[in-house]
Amino acid sequence: MSLQSIDPASGQLLATYEEHSAAEVARIIEAAHAAFVNWHETAFAGRAEALKRLAAELRLRCGELARVITLEMGKPVAQSRAEIEKCALVCDFYAANGGSILRPEPVASDAVESFIRFDPLGPVLAVMPWNFPFWQVFRFAAPALMAGNVCLLKHASNVQGCAAAIEEIFRQAGFPEHVFANLRVGSAQVAALIAHPLVRAVTLTGSEQAGRKVAAAAGTNLKKTVLELGGSDPFIVLADAPLQKCVAAAVSSRMINNGQSCIAAKRFIVEAGILPGFQKEFVAAVAALKTGDPLDEGNDLGPLARADLLEELERQVDESLRRGARALTGGKRLGAGPGYYFQPTVLADVAPGMPAYHEELFGPVAALITARDEDDALRIANDTTFGLGAAVWTQNKARGEKLAAAIEAGTVYINGMVKSDPRLPFGGVKMSGFGRELSHYGIKEFVNIKTVVIS
Repeated sequence: MSLQSIDPASGQLLATYEEHSAAEVARIIEAAHAAFVNWHETAFAGRAEALKRLAAELRLRCGELARVITLEMGKPVAQSRAEIEKCALVCDFYAANGGSILRPEPVASDAVESFIRFDPLGPVLAVMPWNFPFWQVFRFAAPALMAGNVCLLKHASNVQGCAAAIEEIFRQAGFPEHVFANLRVGSAQVAALIAHPLVRAVTLTGSEQAGRKVAAAAGTNLKKTVLELGGSDPFIVLADAPLQKCVAAAVSSRMINNGQSCIAAKRFIVEAGILPGFQKEFVAAVAALKTGDPLDEGNDLGPLARADLLEELERQVDESLRRGARALTGGKRLGAGPGYYFQPTVLADVAPGMPAYHEELFGPVAALITARDEDDALRIANDTTFGLGAAVWTQNKARGEKLAAAIEAGTVYINGMVKSDPRLPFGGVKMSGFGRELSHYGIKEFVNIKTVVIS
């Protein structure tokens, strides 16, 4: 079997990668486990130095790696460079802080001495998506490696060039052989990977459907799991919102990564009093975006990552329009030429019963939903199966904090664009998954929190 990498800007085949055989997979996992024996005995200072070298290597090769990202999944190349820099930052963060976070923690008890250790688990499998093909991997790998684990990557089939480049950069940064290993296999092999007795835990970033399958396999095999799944993030605009700043953030929040981000704002819930002004400014800004070759620095948007994703987005928009939504700008595929392009789109009059209201739209399509007041905006925001991120826009801090407390989401930004930050925990609730990445919470997901009591 083989995995294909296709340039979404042209539809042309970039490369074909042969899948690892079952025997090769077994050897890679066994080698990773053998590497773990030495790696977890490496002092925190040694692990930190390795992460620092990794950050330096990422920065040194930023332009080259960014081009690989853009060619394989289509994001504007400037955003690809920013993704590489963010990977370097997460390496820096855990190099600087991981040792202190995982230092044994003394606890007062009736014993002579008692404390908590944070010991690594072993090989951790990461099932990663294509939309941030470097960041998602490093977001997992930096804390996992700093904790003393070793990493097995099963990357999305369409970004195998990125997967190979990531494995190579670990090698060039001087990490011991097999501490980070790439498994070239398709999705059908994931359950068998999870079941392997030397794989101690699994993390997945992906769709709700993929999350259910991974959680089922992990549950059957009693493996620790972290899931970061989809989102249909609300972007609440209250009547006292700072309009110009709000509109600029709304455009960026919806259109970043060609609209293919789990934490992109997707449902714009606007209080009726500010709707005319917000809608006018927002539609004009979206309509002005330039779509085209993502390697051209002058373009704001590139193509969707795959043909099937384009077809699914087209279905969702068409069905929403049939059910009464209106396209204020865009609403269709872009042109008849090659590539998987969709027009930047704003849908108005979005209501229950439409895909744009209930489903995650993974592309450059914004759904405008009118709220009567603050309470109605909160009701609409929580009227979803997802719970990843949310944004609230108001000049009243107390009002914003009240809404933030009531919104069902893992992250809420007040007067800001939802993003992930190595210093802050990241993850969701409801059908957006469970567990946390990043910060001191994330590094403790894949450790044995061990109690030691001395009498």
